[in-house]
Amino acid sequence: MNAFEFHKIKQAHQVNGQLWHEFLRVPDLSMGLYVLPTGGTDPQQPHTEDEVYYVVSGRGQIMVDGEDRAVQAGSIVYVAKGVEHRFHTIEEELQILVFFAPAEGSAA
Repeated sequence: MNAFEFHKIKQAHQVNGQLWHEFLRVPDLSMGLYVLPTGGTDPQQPHTEDEVYYVVSGRGQIMVDGEDRAVQAGSIVYVAKGVEHRFHTIEEELQILVFFAPAEGSAA
């Protein structure tokens, strides 16, 4: 069984020092914590896998395929593979759980 405590994932993310911290990888799914600071820039490019974002905390905007939407704690956003997307106008640090299917980078 793979089971996780969010506070431990956040601690590991802080040690990692990167925007992205992957904490689960199996062939058909990967999961990670993506943290973008207030006023920060989201450098990501379209992925070769479908994604789901679950905003744990923070406030900002996400652009998906040219359409903007406000996000905050509790927001869930699906992004199909290959679709341009990025977070922007980050008003409060965003902590986002990200789910890739299949695992990130495996469909490249």
